[in-house]
Amino acid sequence: MINIYEAQVANKRKSALIVILFIVFITVAIYIISQAFSVYLGYEPGGLGVAGIALLMSGLLSFGSYYYSDKIVLKISQAKPADRSRDFNFYTASENLSIAADIPKPALYVIDDSAPNAFATGRDPEHAVICATTGLLQKLDKTELEGVIAHEMTHIKNYDIRLASIVAVLVGTVALLGDFFLRVSVRGRRSKNSGQLAALIMVLGVIFALLSPVIAQLIQLAISRRREFTADAGSVAITRQPSGLISALKKISSDHEPLEAANKATAHLYIASPFKDKAKGAVGWFSNLFNTHPPVEERIKVLGKMV
Repeated sequence: MINIYEAQVANKRKSALIVILFIVFITVAIYIISQAFSVYLGYEPGGLGVAGIALLMSGLLSFGSYYYSDKIVLKISQAKPADRSRDFNFYTASENLSIAADIPKPALYVIDDSAPNAFATGRDPEHAVICATTGLLQKLDKTELEGVIAHEMTHIKNYDIRLASIVAVLVGTVALLGDFFLRVSVRGRRSKNSGQLAALIMVLGVIFALLSPVIAQLIQLAISRRREFTADAGSVAITRQPSGLISALKKISSDHEPLEAANKATAHLYIASPFKDKAKGAVGWFSNLFNTHPPVEERIKVLGKMV
């Protein structure tokens, strides 16, 4: 058996290591690609160069996503505000669990879709939202619903949504910078620098431009999967029983109806992959590298060991 507090600490430690790796990699990738672009333009290697511009752009994009990500996600998902009389269990469970989690009660939204699923969004606990599908509210009993809500509240309490937004923007920045460098470099070399250092930087720039977006996305997905384990442990810490979340995950995963409101940009937010059957064709550790969520069977196995 695993103590829930030890599980939380272990998951947070692993998440921190992955995030540090991601920041280091993104910094190196942006620096090398920008230096290669500077060499291409005929400047001497060294200094921040285009890296400063790229980092400034990523900062502005991060600022925008920080303030408006919740509104964008709710709009994309076609979510509507929950109604207390209609969604009574959703309301009362959220009110009670927010007290247990020691956070303000999040705003509640509902997606009109029979596929059971839920997600949390918002930049901090004071501006948080929990969104559930009508299928989830209809198919889960109160104990199962509490397990799901507590999972989402852990995401909110740990600022996982803010982290995911910033990571997504940085991954996008690397992808755009790499794509731009490849597009201009294939037109012919403008650089007047012919030294070995300049040539090496150009080669490294092409390599990083090709591989960095893929590697950055893999690290982004690893962060997402690890945060799911942390939120599972947090759900048990709030509700004091893993059985509710275990049963909820079984019901959600056994329902093969894909969530039509979800897309690749929002899939990582949900408690379980909203694509269901689309992801069942590939198996093995390699395919799992590209999943937004860890296998449900593995999550249930870990939850079953918690006390």
